[in-house]
Amino acid sequence: MKIGRGSTAEATERYDRLRPWTRKEQILVDPSEIPADLPVLIAGPTASGKSAFALRIAQAQGRVIVNADALQVWSCWRVLSARPTIAEEALAPHLLFGHRAPDQNYSVGHWLREIADVLPRHPAPVIVGGTGLYLSALTEGLADIPPVPAEVRATADRRLALEGADILLAELDAATRNRIDQANPARIQRAWEVLRSTGRGLADWQADTGPALLPAGSATLLRLDCDRDWLAERIDRRFDLMLEQGALDEVRAILPIWHPGALWAKAIGAPELVAYMQGRTALEDAISAAKAASRQYAKRQRTWLRRRMGGWRGVISA
Repeated sequence: MKIGRGSTAEATERYDRLRPWTRKEQILVDPSEIPADLPVLIAGPTASGKSAFALRIAQAQGRVIVNADALQVWSCWRVLSARPTIAEEALAPHLLFGHRAPDQNYSVGHWLREIADVLPRHPAPVIVGGTGLYLSALTEGLADIPPVPAEVRATADRRLALEGADILLAELDAATRNRIDQANPARIQRAWEVLRSTGRGLADWQADTGPALLPAGSATLLRLDCDRDWLAERIDRRFDLMLEQGALDEVRAILPIWHPGALWAKAIGAPELVAYMQGRTALEDAISAAKAASRQYAKRQRTWLRRRMGGWRGVISA
């Protein structure tokens, strides 16, 4: 496959860090099929090849790539969040990657405001990521919910740690409880914080959603569909590659400020490797737990995609 300007043999191999792909694994969309004057949104589960696909489109059509992954915004995680490498970033402009320090606040609202600043300057970017809430907020709009006070968040952190997510879930209003991802403790906690701080359920707030930045028809919407077993095998291989590329060094660097309740600490594999670094588990057990957590995360992503992005064009990655 020929790559555009700035290409190198190394970069060719980095179209997918888990090369070689088989013929069966090729993503069945050619950049020439994609309208060049509209933004492209690419959604898919972790390790499905989103970044490689985005780079292929960006180089073929001279676009910038914009991050839509909640973990790839953090400066502390390049390897562990599977952020594009320095070599990949040299092949096309990359925006909103690794631009937030761990001591900063960040939310889907922050991300939307940043995207709103990007679009006038780059009206046809490739927006890529696995954070479904970011992409649905971009294409469906986001409710203008007031910030959660620090004391409410601290209470939620404490209760989640001591009592578990099921207790918080039981205290939500029925409409919100039926709407959110009940397998995701972070989403449960967020809904609980909104109810506690505003007196209104998250579902009620979402009913007052404002206009979308990229409503239906204003962008090309692509959803990577993956075979479950194919994806699980890639997830395991990718984590082994992360270890080879310095994931333990990243975790070691962040240990002095480690806080398990922080947003940046949700990076898949980070809690497990921290447990190893702190002497609470063996490395082999930490690796097995991290791979299992990543597979569970991918399962939740695939469920979200089926439920919320069924109208997006499905493209094959296995």
